[in-house]
Amino acid sequence: MEQSKCLTVKREPFGKVLDGISIELFTLSNSNGITVKITNYGGIITSIITPDTTGRAGDIVLGFDSIEDYLKPHPYFGCIVGRYANRIAEGKFKVEGQEYSLAKNNGPNHLHGGIVGFDKVVWEVKEVTESDNEASLKLAYLSKDGEEGYPGNLSVTVSYSLTNDNQLIITYDASTDKTTPINLTNHSYFNLSAGQAKNCLDHVIKLNADKYVEVNDQYIPTGNLVDVASTPMDFTNPHPIGEFLDKVPGGYDHTYVIKKEGTKEKMAYVAWVHEPLTNRIMEVYSTQPGAQFYIGNFLDGTLIGKNDIVYNKHYGFCLETHHFPDSPNQPSFPSAWLHPGEKFNEITIYKFSTKSY
Repeated sequence: MEQSKCLTVKREPFGKVLDGISIELFTLSNSNGITVKITNYGGIITSIITPDTTGRAGDIVLGFDSIEDYLKPHPYFGCIVGRYANRIAEGKFKVEGQEYSLAKNNGPNHLHGGIVGFDKVVWEVKEVTESDNEASLKLAYLSKDGEEGYPGNLSVTVSYSLTNDNQLIITYDASTDKTTPINLTNHSYFNLSAGQAKNCLDHVIKLNADKYVEVNDQYIPTGNLVDVASTPMDFTNPHPIGEFLDKVPGGYDHTYVIKKEGTKEKMAYVAWVHEPLTNRIMEVYSTQPGAQFYIGNFLDGTLIGKNDIVYNKHYGFCLETHHFPDSPNQPSFPSAWLHPGEKFNEITIYKFSTKSY
């Protein structure tokens, strides 16, 4: 008799979208009581359940119980964002002598891939894997030439893998037949208290970044990378998110420049977060050059999520690993161009643990 595997994937229906396409929900489970739920609509992480120091399990990401709620307007809870995460100024860029105009869905600017970005499409389920080492789900999507104004047929795969080391590994791969900008991320909102705290402001965070991307009042980069030292933006030493919040107009919503040695392909430490009520810890590692640190400034209490939790301002935080905003128009930034014949590959790891302090 074959020995049962430690890591499993459960597959079940999750309703239908408006055109009748069936949506599925996948539950990745390891032997340490961690489960991650993902739907092929938008590649959304709907749930991450981890134990606290007492062994009590809790859901640490914001989201909803039903597909119907995800079909309504919401602030990108848990989804894959693309083709280009964050903003592109005036929804325009030039490449190889041609100007392209994108959908303007954030005032005069383009945000998170446009009106129907990767967060609002049904991804093809390419592969489901169970083994002694990991439980994984691979999703695929073909973004056709001209979609939301972007050039080229862009073939994308995103893999979610859960390991017995309590790592959730997200791997992004893509290729194109025309030069195009690409910037993929996952937009999960975290609250490591799993409903025990009214917001995320007491979470203690450390960021491996001594600079951030300066932006104007529309969150468009000025081109400057600013030192965090001796400012409220400094998280090089761990401290509560809310400690200097009153000195940050609008709240934290900035791309931090991850400190690296070597090339961009090298995995780097991004962040460490500790929640003091439950002693949950989340560590983040990535090959990406930046991380958008956002603390739910625009949550306003109008959305009610899982377990009837009201998502008030600052209820959750995001660490969206990606390239810098508006890179197609900022030649001094790390390149976000993907050319025919090249392979796009980025990896981000979220690792979960507990420790009392």
